[in-house]
Amino acid sequence: MGNKLAFLLLLVASVAAAQVNPKLQAKIEQEAKAIEPKLIEWRRHFHQNPELSNQEIKTGAYIAAHLKSLGIEVQYPVAKTGVVGLLRGAKPGPVIALRADMDALPVAERNSLPFASKEKVLFNGQETGVMHACGHDAHMSILMAVAEILAKNKSELKGTVKFFFQPAEEGVPASDGTSGAELMIKEGVMENPKVDVVFGLHIQSLTPSGKITFKPEGLMAAVDGLSIKVMGKGAHGATPWDGVDPIYVSSQIITGLQGVVSRQTELTKAGVVITIGSMHAGNRGNIIPEVATMEGTIRTFDVAMRTKLHENIKQTVAKIAEASGAQAEATITTGYPVTYNDPSLTQLMTPTLQRAAGKENVMQIPAVTMAEDFSFFQQKAPGLFFFLGAYPTDVKLEKAPVHHTADFMIDEKSFVTGVKAFLALTTDYMYLKK
Repeated sequence: MGNKLAFLLLLVASVAAAQVNPKLQAKIEQEAKAIEPKLIEWRRHFHQNPELSNQEIKTGAYIAAHLKSLGIEVQYPVAKTGVVGLLRGAKPGPVIALRADMDALPVAERNSLPFASKEKVLFNGQETGVMHACGHDAHMSILMAVAEILAKNKSELKGTVKFFFQPAEEGVPASDGTSGAELMIKEGVMENPKVDVVFGLHIQSLTPSGKITFKPEGLMAAVDGLSIKVMGKGAHGATPWDGVDPIYVSSQIITGLQGVVSRQTELTKAGVVITIGSMHAGNRGNIIPEVATMEGTIRTFDVAMRTKLHENIKQTVAKIAEASGAQAEATITTGYPVTYNDPSLTQLMTPTLQRAAGKENVMQIPAVTMAEDFSFFQQKAPGLFFFLGAYPTDVKLEKAPVHHTADFMIDEKSFVTGVKAFLALTTDYMYLKK
């Protein structure tokens, strides 16, 4: 019965979406194709001039100037370097937010693109390159194009559109305090007027170009930071029995944490990942140090499981250390919540995505263990976040352009699909919402 009802709802949504202002649909689709050269030009500008989290000063000013040129109300800066645009349609209707992130990464680009980044900065005391190695340059360009097209069609809009250009999605040091989406929300971007629904996308360099993938409910994991300090007793490396070796204890803790995953967590309910990615101890091979430290990441999809996992981690760390005569403490810092796609909204808008990209190019996928601070917006209003494939057809599979690496690469031909998807979601929701 439940499956039959779901099918009927989806069928009704499909029919409704097909009937939503076909004249406007045809017009904005043509304008999406026509804006492609400008869209690529913007992307290359951002790519050549990347800025790190909370440092997107020139980027924010460039976007703000564009939005103002379109007659859109602009608030800048927001959350340090972000931009919010407000476009009021000619007719009453819902308030729809569209989001793009702005920050680049401390990665030195490694390719021969004529618009490759040559930027360098000091990061954590070391000189490094700066690169849009996750596609945020594409996200900004897509949303700038969407803003331009919607502004041209203001007289046909039923409702209001908010454009969120968000800084610091990649995160910042704890010393910077609250940042990114969380800070934008604290500064009131979801209010005045109150946002009814929020849409976001993310480029995927390993998904075929032009494909759209998504999942109702939990799409991306919640993320938390893990720091562990193990305090032992120093000794000569030749006589470990004279001390308490914090490196050995750390190795047991690392193994024990995987036992927390496999033996204390109900994995059939939802996935869990604990990774230790950094470990530091000692300065010479024949000296047992007094202290060892570890840094890691925790990924979860269920709120109750997340709480229980934190408790189990802290207990496991403390007890393993105690069993060896050491002391250890685990500190867990709360990060982004689960990127949760509202099921009803996702079901309603699936036919819209299918129309924008072609039904054969839209598919559901399993949850992924990466994280996104778009999830904070989804805690304030129903949201739908989806992936836009941009795998370059001329790149060989063995040279996969993985995100956050020097070889990251995306297909610019996919961007128009992102523009069409955002435009369709916005205008369809305006006319479907009663």
